[in-house]
Amino acid sequence: MGTRLLKIVLVVFVGLQGWLYVAGNIANWDAGLAAVGYVLGQQGHEVYGAHIFPAITNQGLITMAFVLIIAGEFLVGALSMKGAWDLWQNRNRSAVDFNRAKTFAILGAGMALVVWFGGFVVIGGALLQMWQTEVGSSSFNGAFIYAMTSGLVLLFVNSQDS
Repeated sequence: MGTRLLKIVLVVFVGLQGWLYVAGNIANWDAGLAAVGYVLGQQGHEVYGAHIFPAITNQGLITMAFVLIIAGEFLVGALSMKGAWDLWQNRNRSAVDFNRAKTFAILGAGMALVVWFGGFVVIGGALLQMWQTEVGSSSFNGAFIYAMTSGLVLLFVNSQDS
């Protein structure tokens, strides 16, 4: 029972992480939009100055990218919270039932990997080279932490209960 409760709590934390970043991004809309525009515009790239992808400076595209980030973070929260609820409802049932109830919890943590690993580490870091600037590096490093912790939760929750 203790392991099941721990899995539920960790899934709740993944969900809260997603929703807290949604709230923070909305509360700091202009700053977030500027940060995304800075990264997409590939400004301040003195180390690797030859870009492999064109800079994006169109305000509409920058806004769409920021909204996509927020939507992804919202999905992290929604899928994870649904997953935590499903696990909670099955916490006292058989191992088979509890394992079957993991779908949304796994999807929530998986979505966290899509957002913070795929979006920030792969696209932002490898494609757009955001690690070259202070603004980009802070986002890159934070996203790596969020992705790895969510990945650990994904592995732990996905382990079979008996």
